Amino acid sequence: MGSEGSSVVVPRNFRLLEELERGEKGIGDGTVSYGMDDADDVYMQSWTGTIIGPPNTVHEGRIYQLKLFCGMDYPDNPPSVRFQTRINMTCVNPETKVVEPCLFPMLANWRRDYTMEDILTQLKKEMMSPQNRKLTQPPEGNDEARIDQKGLVVRCCIF
Repeated sequence: MGSEGSSVVVPRNFRLLEELERGEKGIGDGTVSYGMDDADDVYMQSWTGTIIGPPNTVHEGRIYQLKLFCGMDYPDNPPSVRFQTRINMTCVNPETKVVEPCLFPMLANWRRDYTMEDILTQLKKEMMSPQNRKLTQPPEGNDEARIDQKGLVVRCCIF
């Protein structure tokens, strides 16, 4: 009945609902998870992800929090991905903590069938790569947890 080579394009919201359902059920060994950041976000744009650092790397035992933002053109275009937790990785901008698409092949060569789960899983694999597995890491935590009451980021310098 259908012609060969044709495929059904799943609408954005159906696709995001599928990803939400999968994220809520849990993924693999539990070291990668994701879900909605705001249950009231009717456009399903703001997501949060978690990666538990892989064993035998400097990331072992660390818990990394990320924000993923799916624009209205998702899944045709990739979400923006930003670490909330401080991390040193070759594909992450050290100032903004944004995963740079030009340095992370999955985002640079985005395909519609990739998912947020794929991004988180690939970032975990990237933590295990030779260029990242031994990189010195900043102290654990995130800058949001280190903001004083005036809204200034508290930084400590020892001379």
